[in-house]
Amino acid sequence: MTTKTMSISQVGPSKSDVKRLVNVMTIIAWGVLSVGVLLCLINLSHFSDENIGLMVGIGFLIGSVHIYVIGTAIGLVHARLSNNQSTTEHSNEEIR
Repeated sequence: MTTKTMSISQVGPSKSDVKRLVNVMTIIAWGVLSVGVLLCLINLSHFSDENIGLMVGIGFLIGSVHIYVIGTAIGLVHARLSNNQSTTEHSNEEIR
């Protein structure tokens, strides 16, 4: 019986996994934004910091931006990482 060995540098998320994650986070961000706008519009009549519904709605608006930025950053970091790896592999082939 043989076992397959693999170095840790070969293990990582594939391009499609990261793209799927970014798409899911974008959809979640839009959903959270929609809930935040809805909560703000429903509770706009009493514009005060004591209005819990309005404050939660504003929190959802801010949270949606954070979710979107984090998802975009994950996509950009993975794109740069895969670009650096392909450049390194290409330069290693030229050296041989």
